[in-house]
Amino acid sequence: MDRKIEWLADGDTPMPSFDFSRLERWIGNVIKSHNRIEGPLVYIFCDDEKILEVNRQFLNHDYYTDIITFDYSRGRMVSGDMFISLDTVRSNSALVSQSYDRELCRVIIHGVLHLCGINDKGPGEREIMEGHENRALEMLETTDR
Repeated sequence: MDRKIEWLADGDTPMPSFDFSRLERWIGNVIKSHNRIEGPLVYIFCDDEKILEVNRQFLNHDYYTDIITFDYSRGRMVSGDMFISLDTVRSNSALVSQSYDRELCRVIIHGVLHLCGINDKGPGEREIMEGHENRALEMLETTDR
């Protein structure tokens, strides 16, 4: 069986220590709950300098962020590449008083939710995205270990 999700670490960035098979089941369940089909997904964990480079090169943005999602979805099939800055995730976890692991899971699913068509830039959209993130994190708690 071909793997639908690929997990990569850029340069010297350490790979997070997760049960990736559990995360993959969770991500698949979240995608199904949005009436979508799971296609190829690639997560690239990186540092702040790499995410800034990607942000400048592809989006003409000159700031750090926790995730950049490149959407290759077609129809109901979700597919994309997601760059995640572990540096920003770590600093954000302290700002919002969440554990690093929980904040990283929130960011991981945030990218998938974008691929499912949920936006967070327009009026009221941030609250909608947060609701979807919270429901997805609840699903993670019930995903078998």
